[in-house]
Amino acid sequence: MGLRLLACLFRLPTAVIYGSLSLFVSILHNVFLLYYVDTFVSVYKIDKLSFWIGETVFLIWNSLNDPLFGWLSDRVFLSTQQPGAEISSPEVVLKRLRALSHNGPLFAISFLAFWVAWAHPGVQFLLCLCMYDSFLTMVDLHHNALLADLAVSAKDRTSLNFYCSLFSAIGSLSVFMSYTVWNKEDFFSFRIFCVVLALCSIVGFTLSTQLLRQRFEADGKAKWDQESTLKQLYIEKLSVPQEKRITLAEYLQQLTRHRNFLWFVCMNLVQVFHCHFNSNFFPLFLEHLLSDQISVSTGSFLLGVSYIAPHLNNLYFLSLCRRCGVYAVVRGLFFLKLALSVVMLLAGPDQVYLLCIFIASNRVFTEGTCKLLNLVVTDLVDEDLILNRRKQAASALLFGMVALVTKPGQTFAPLIGTWLLCAYTGYDIFQRNPLGNVVSAQPKLESDAALEPTLRQGCFYLLVFVPIACALLQLLTWSQFSLHGKRLQLVKAQRQGLMQGEAPEVKMI
Repeated sequence: MGLRLLACLFRLPTAVIYGSLSLFVSILHNVFLLYYVDTFVSVYKIDKLSFWIGETVFLIWNSLNDPLFGWLSDRVFLSTQQPGAEISSPEVVLKRLRALSHNGPLFAISFLAFWVAWAHPGVQFLLCLCMYDSFLTMVDLHHNALLADLAVSAKDRTSLNFYCSLFSAIGSLSVFMSYTVWNKEDFFSFRIFCVVLALCSIVGFTLSTQLLRQRFEADGKAKWDQESTLKQLYIEKLSVPQEKRITLAEYLQQLTRHRNFLWFVCMNLVQVFHCHFNSNFFPLFLEHLLSDQISVSTGSFLLGVSYIAPHLNNLYFLSLCRRCGVYAVVRGLFFLKLALSVVMLLAGPDQVYLLCIFIASNRVFTEGTCKLLNLVVTDLVDEDLILNRRKQAASALLFGMVALVTKPGQTFAPLIGTWLLCAYTGYDIFQRNPLGNVVSAQPKLESDAALEPTLRQGCFYLLVFVPIACALLQLLTWSQFSLHGKRLQLVKAQRQGLMQGEAPEVKMI
């Protein structure tokens, strides 16, 4: 039985094993996002000053560690390419798999550090956040970089991304299971649940990376033997110029000249802002626009759908990407976002069913767009490789630089959203009476009753005008992005050609 299971695992396609890595991240990360704040505030009783200090340090570290780890990982690949240099060898893939095999289990262990009190709440909060985010960043960077290193064609990359979305959707089920064990008063069951999740993640990372490493170690050995033979056929080896190492300043200068990279990060900054705006204000919209119109179970259903539907919806989007291209699908989603928002604006806040559909679909389509953009980054990796004649594709570093520019959108979302709401309605979310959420038989104060219609109208305008503004900005910047169609085919053909035998040059003897 055990041997038969191992034989089945060895026969799994590479895309399935690669996608399964998303499962072992999502089963932990979704639980982390849902409970870490409530755990430290309600269970460990962290004070307000320590909480904001921890969040501030985490914000800075979260923005800087992506390019830092990307640079440490890929700086050796930035040397100028000589004619016929190898581009994406099995050794590069093996390097990323080794990093995943080490950082994946450490990521799971850092997840467990949140659920047991082992230090002063303020100190534990800061250390846990930074440690968790460090290992999560390492896992995400190398996992995303493999998307560019394992495949070049759009068809193969969408296949890899398809399985990532499928396994991420399965991983989202951990959120639903966590509801059955979450209890602030008795934390034991929840801790056991988290230990089980972490063990599943550790075993999954170890097994998946080992299976992939065995495949590419065989390919790497064959490649190394071939290169050893070809090197013996070199003529005039002494005349080959020395490769030039690229410094960080020179790399940043190259990025400023990479036109498509600049337009993409401008568009993606708006996308990250909109994704986190929806996440931050989803409960507020449910409370002030729908709480009197729908049941609690319907609100919970909408919240649950917003977690799992983006992954399932992305499976359809990826099939569209195979037929129409990523650029056209993303542009279509921007037009869809704009059209739905205008229709909702014209319909008004009193159309309950339409409002439910819009609130859910707005989050689902926005999150789905975010998940497609990794495919665009892999195309930018190819273009960066060709434009700057790199020795290897610096995949992790480019993903890190994209994160550096776009992660401020996570901070802008709650700041701009609360400022707009306060400017229009006078409602300050930070000074709100905490008893305002409690259902009571006592009549509302006159000031509260007067504020409620204005607040409801303000929430509605915030709900529809933010997507309209984001869609217009994104359509403007996306129209300037030229890495699609014939240009994208040319870039891929050049990279594919470099991978398929143009390297190294062998002269006739």
